[in-house]
Amino acid sequence: MNKKSLGQNLLRAPYVLWAALFVIVPLVIMGYYALTDANGVFSLSNFSDLGRYKKAFFLSLVYAFISTIITLLIAYPLAYFMTKCKPGAQRMIMILTMLPMWTNFLIRTYSWITILSNTGIINTLLGKIGIGPLPLINRPGTVILGMVYDFLPYMILPIYNVMSKIDFSLTEAAEDLGANKLRVISKVIFPLSLPGVISGITMVFVPSVSTFYISQKLGGNKTMLIGDMIEYLFNLGPDYYNVASAISMVLMAIILVSLFIMNRFSDDADGGVVI
Repeated sequence: MNKKSLGQNLLRAPYVLWAALFVIVPLVIMGYYALTDANGVFSLSNFSDLGRYKKAFFLSLVYAFISTIITLLIAYPLAYFMTKCKPGAQRMIMILTMLPMWTNFLIRTYSWITILSNTGIINTLLGKIGIGPLPLINRPGTVILGMVYDFLPYMILPIYNVMSKIDFSLTEAAEDLGANKLRVISKVIFPLSLPGVISGITMVFVPSVSTFYISQKLGGNKTMLIGDMIEYLFNLGPDYYNVASAISMVLMAIILVSLFIMNRFSDDADGGVVI
């Protein structure tokens, strides 16, 4: 083995160790619990009981889909606007976009409780004009609001990264050929920015479908997502580790299927501009 190969292996060693300890080993443990019963005997009975959690699975997928769509509708115009700004303005908007991510995730979620609770900022202001208090907290829409707020930067950044590299002389050429603004966006800019869109959708959908803290704090007991169900079962003690692990495996399979579909769309997005 030459010195170059030895050096490369040494540089790779910390990553391999990290992956083994915090990725592979937990997956093996989860798989063991999911495929055995309380006595450690191989069994698929844990999966046969998953039908009772179908509502949580359904709500998780629906909430993740809605929050991803809303996030995309907000992020895409903002990313496009950023590319049209001067470099200094782009850096400022980028800092403002990244700023919430520098704050602890728990604090960001708790801040919405302060804003939306019956004694929060909004209801206090509404009370001064004789309105309210309105039931803004512990509602499904509040959970989606929390998801959109927490994961919005993950949609903005990949779209902006791709869109900033677009050769906008193509849009000028399309306009010279008679395309209006809407057609330029739909036939030139959007196809070229599609890899960033697919990446953003993946980065938002995956954490949204598996989240649990947002739904607990902003949805109350009215909203039980699959992440909440997994945490709840694990907190009940070792007798429920097997079922919780089985649910985790199914959720992981859903995420992997979603990633596979997104990657297929991303591969198809390399076709270029359609006029």
